[in-house]
Amino acid sequence: MQTATSPHIHKPVSITRVMAQVCLALLPGIAVYTWLIGPALLIQLGIASLAALAAEALLLQLRGKPVAPFLMDGSALVTAWLIALTFPPLSPWWLTATGVCLAIVVAKQLYGGLGQNPFNPAMVAFAACIVAFPALMSQWPAQGLTLSFSAQLDVVLGLAPRVDALTAATPLDAMKTALKLEGEHASVQALLANQTLYGTFAGRGWEWVATAYLLGGLFLLARGVITWHVPAAFLAGLATVAGLCWGIDPARFADPVFHLFSGGAMLGAFFIATDPVSGCTTPRGKLVFGFGAGALAYLIRVFGAFPDGIAFAVLIMNLAAPVIDLLCQPPIFGHKREAP
Repeated sequence: MQTATSPHIHKPVSITRVMAQVCLALLPGIAVYTWLIGPALLIQLGIASLAALAAEALLLQLRGKPVAPFLMDGSALVTAWLIALTFPPLSPWWLTATGVCLAIVVAKQLYGGLGQNPFNPAMVAFAACIVAFPALMSQWPAQGLTLSFSAQLDVVLGLAPRVDALTAATPLDAMKTALKLEGEHASVQALLANQTLYGTFAGRGWEWVATAYLLGGLFLLARGVITWHVPAAFLAGLATVAGLCWGIDPARFADPVFHLFSGGAMLGAFFIATDPVSGCTTPRGKLVFGFGAGALAYLIRVFGAFPDGIAFAVLIMNLAAPVIDLLCQPPIFGHKREAP
C-alpha cells in the first residue's frame, strides 16, 4: 500500500480568497454600523478603498513590482476597510486618506510589502492619527443623528460646516470622563441607567455592531481563515482584567460584558489581532499574544489617556511577537521538550 508524504494540501488557498472572506465577514458589522449612524460609513469605505489602491499602485510602481497581481490580492482593501471602521465616520476625507496612506506606504510597502510588515498597518494608521489629530479622532456621531446621504457627504468632504451638535463622545469615552469628574462619588450603575447613551449591556446601538462583528468572526473561524487561539485569548484577557477590577470595586469599574461589547473589542479580537503577519504563529504564542493584547487594551482604555486601547495594545504585542514565538516553539516531532 502506497502512502503519501507530507506536506498534505487539502484545498487551494490564495491570498485573494482569504481577503475576500475577511471582507465578507465584515459585511454584517458594516450593515449594522450603517443602520446605526447613516451612510457616512459607506462614504468613508469608498474614500479609504480608493486611497489604498492608489497608494499601493504608486509604491509598487516605484519599487518596480507588478501592479495588477498585488492590487488584486485584496490585502490593501482589507486594510482600508479596517481603517474606515475604526476612524470616526464623520471625520474629514483627508484624515481617512492620510491614515490609509500611512498604513500602505509606511507600515506596509516600506517594510517590503505584504508578509514583511512587523506592525499591523491599520493600527499604525490609527495610533498615528489619534496622536496627531486627537480632536478629529474623537468626534463620533451623536445619538439619534439623522442626516441624509447628501448632508453626511457634505460634512465628510468639507462642503458643509462641522456642527458640534453632530458629534459626541463614544460610550466608553463618556463613561471614563464621567467617572473622573465625579471622583469618589462615581457610580457605574448610575451612568449605565442613562438609556440615551447605554443599551442592554453596552453602548446603545454599538452593542449590536459588536455582535455583528462577533458573527463575522465566527464565520472566519468556521471557514478556517483564522484559528480560535487569538480571538479566545484576546477576549479572555480583556474579560479577566475587567472582571478583577469589577470584583474589587463594582462602583468604579464596569462589568466584563460591558467591555467585551464596547469599543473595538470584537473587531480587534477577530479581525485585527488575528493578523498572521504581525502576530504570533505558534499555537501557544497566539494564546500569549491574544491574552496580552486583551489585557493591555483594558488597561489602556480604563487607566490610560485614550478611550479605547485596541490599537496600542496590538502594536505593543506586535513588538513582543518574535520573542513570544521564540519562547513558545513546540517540541520537534518525535522529541520530548527538555526541562529548563
